Parts: sequence; C-alpha cells; structure tokens
Amino acid sequence: MPRYADTLLSDGEEIIMRTRQHWLAPVAEARYPWLLLVASLVLLVVQTNLDPGTPRDVLGYAILAALVIALVMLGKVYVGWLSQDYMITNRRVLKVEGIINKRSADSSLEKINDAVLEQNLWGRMFNFGDLDILTAADTALDHYDMLNRAPAFKREMLNQKHELEGEFSRPMPSPPLRAAPVTAPPPEPVAPAAPPPVMSGSSRNMSADEVTRALASLADLRDRGAISAEEYDAKKSELLGRL
Repeated sequence: MPRYADTLLSDGEEIIMRTRQHWLAPVAEARYPWLLLVASLVLLVVQTNLDPGTPRDVLGYAILAALVIALVMLGKVYVGWLSQDYMITNRRVLKVEGIINKRSADSSLEKINDAVLEQNLWGRMFNFGDLDILTAADTALDHYDMLNRAPAFKREMLNQKHELEGEFSRPMPSPPLRAAPVTAPPPEPVAPAAPPPVMSGSSRNMSADEVTRALASLADLRDRGAISAEEYDAKKSELLGRL
C-alpha cells in the first residue's frame, strides 16, 4: 500500500531522497509522558508499602490511570513520528505530517535560494540538524526541526535545484528540417501510333513482303492497344486474301 506522500506526486515526478525527524526527536517530545511513567512507577512502589485500606486503593487507581495516560501519549508521539515524510523529488521538497489529519507543504526547487543548516554538538554526533529553506528574499519557506541526515538532505536538495535549473537553461532543440518534396519526373511523351498502312486499292493483290510488313505493323498497333484483337484478325484475313 503506497504511503500518503506517494499519492501527492505528479506525473514524471521521482523521489530522490526520503527521511523524517531523527529518532531522538520523539524521545525529546515524549519527555512529559516519560516523566509521568516514571512517577507512576515510583508511586507504585510507595503504594505497595501502604497498609490495606482506602488510601491504598485510591492511590492504586491513580497509578493505573497515570500509566494508561503515559502509554497513550507515548504511542501517539511514536505513531506521529512514523507518519512523517520529508522528501526531495526532482521538482520540489515535500513535507507531510499528521496521523489522521494530514498536513502537506511543498517548496518548488526553482523558488529555493538557499538553505540554512544548524547543528549543535549532539547533532554532529548523531547526524541531525535544524534546516530552514529560504527564498530569494531570505524568507523561510519551511522549517525542519531535528532533521535526520540533515547535511545530506541539504546537499541533495541543492543538487536537484542545480539539475533543474540546468534543464531550463539548455537551448531548445531546433525543429527537424523538412525534406524537400520529391517530385516525380514528368512522364515521357508517348509516340503517336503509326497509322495503319493505306491500301491503294481494296482489291489489289500484294506481294508476300508487303503482306508481312503490313501484318507486323498491325501486330504492333494491337500490342500497343491502338486496335483491338478482333480488328487485327479481320485485317489479317483481308491481307492474306490479297496474296
């Protein structure tokens, strides 16, 4: 099942780095439940030394209520810590918090001008820190308290910002040149069909050579479609009858 932050990603957006607060953050936040838990244990020891009676019973109920409250508060802090999602994508920095009611805040990489990282001695030892993301007007966009792997988070965020600005500054590729249309060569002129040999007389006898030449001319006309096969056969019969 995808996490809530994954459903907020747009098309083509990729997660580069993912983290949350350092594990010491919920420990520090749960200091009051821890104190209540320790006080309940101390009262439990005191309650065991009391004589049976109403004071002991009342103290026992109070200790039980304190234990339940402390455990519920500890569970809430821990689940809230697990619900945190601090992500760097190739387009923005995304911060998601909340157990049931979710709160998401994002900062576009192109709007980020700088990031201020503060680490005390414990932060350098356990690899966490406080990070402020700034705009060009030095206005804080978002604050990350006790961020786990804070130096790497800041470094990756600036790397992605540089990569995104490089994409914007690259020249747009020129459109491909359109090939010149290929023109078909003009059709070769077809020589006009030679007219059939003119017969000087309709009943004149012809020699064998004349008949042969006339038949060759008629066959050429037939092959080129100038005359039909029926016309060719009729002329052939006529020529053969003049031998």
